[in-house]
Amino acid sequence: MARETTPPTGASAERIRFEVDVNEAGLRLDQLLARRVAGLSRRKARLAIEIGGVFVDRARVKVLGRRVRSGQSIELHLGGAVERATPSLGRAARARDEAALPSFEIVHEDDDLVVVDKPSGLLTAPTPESDRNNLADLLARRDGASRVWVVHRLDLETSGLLVFAKKPDANRALAERFRTHDLDREYLAVVEGALEGRGRRVDRPIAGKEARTEVSPIHVAGQVTLVRARLETGRTHQVRIHLASAGHPVCGDHRYGEGRGSRPPRLALHATRLGFVHPGTGEAVRFERPWPRDLAEWIASL
Repeated sequence: MARETTPPTGASAERIRFEVDVNEAGLRLDQLLARRVAGLSRRKARLAIEIGGVFVDRARVKVLGRRVRSGQSIELHLGGAVERATPSLGRAARARDEAALPSFEIVHEDDDLVVVDKPSGLLTAPTPESDRNNLADLLARRDGASRVWVVHRLDLETSGLLVFAKKPDANRALAERFRTHDLDREYLAVVEGALEGRGRRVDRPIAGKEARTEVSPIHVAGQVTLVRARLETGRTHQVRIHLASAGHPVCGDHRYGEGRGSRPPRLALHATRLGFVHPGTGEAVRFERPWPRDLAEWIASL
């Protein structure tokens, strides 16, 4: 059995992989998981299956009583999705999960794309842990809506602007813009410490790939600083990693920060501006959203 930690967008999760033994053939999937995975109760195994965190021969399976065969490959993903889910099983429990999600705002929509202001606490897209109750899933399940393509992502705790494609051609065009960094992406952040001066350029590779961020202080408030961060590249956690490497981690960042005393309601990071060439019209478009209320009120208190 192989156990490893994987870092999907949102929170780290544990991936457990093994093959069904000969003497386990015919067991129910939930029975098998509870038997093979140390510390996993049958109830928690059932919950992981129901929210979509179990794969059999690389196909997602949500049938608790699925009978397994010898030699089949089993993959289980455990992490934040299981912890956030209502512990009970069934449609009513999953409906409660969906009802508890924070609301999002559609900033712009046309035949080619939809731009959304994502709240903190809502995943951008499906993960190995779960294929529902993420922004892409909710957009696709609106009345009269159709499939959307995920062009880029924001972390679970990060709020702000995202664009989704509604057509394959638009998806390819937008994906190319993001691949070549031919777009305008800017974040607002509150960082630990007094960061003064005109700004700086952080040029530090991430996961072996070039990564550059322009950081400009806006206002120093005691032991924290409001800053703007403009992306020249788009690596996972780029703003958070670069600000931490500069000695000024984002307030509320428990992964890259040091917890110096600021107490924001959540990660103080917001994708405030998104600009690109529209894949349908060829015109330059730009969207902006200010701090959401939770962070705006905290900043005002500073």
